[in-house]
Amino acid sequence: MKKTNFAVAAAITSLLAVGATTLTTTPAQAAEKEKCYGVAKAGKNDCATATSSCAGTSTKDAQKDAFIVVPQGLCDRLSGSAKSAS
Repeated sequence: MKKTNFAVAAAITSLLAVGATTLTTTPAQAAEKEKCYGVAKAGKNDCATATSSCAGTSTKDAQKDAFIVVPQGLCDRLSGSAKSAS
């Protein structure tokens, strides 16, 4: 097998493994996460905000309407954070 074919096969196998891992996330694991507002760096938010249309488009650090998803309980320990109501 050529080195390039081996590299492509390894990359595809890695992507399939990551996809399979993502699919095995249970609802209980998803419930162990929370939205944490006001702590995302500029351009690092996880979803749309009132002033931007999609993830990764917040315009400033600690934008109040931009959130990141963090493990349950972490948001309470982050300075300047606010948990989501949901």
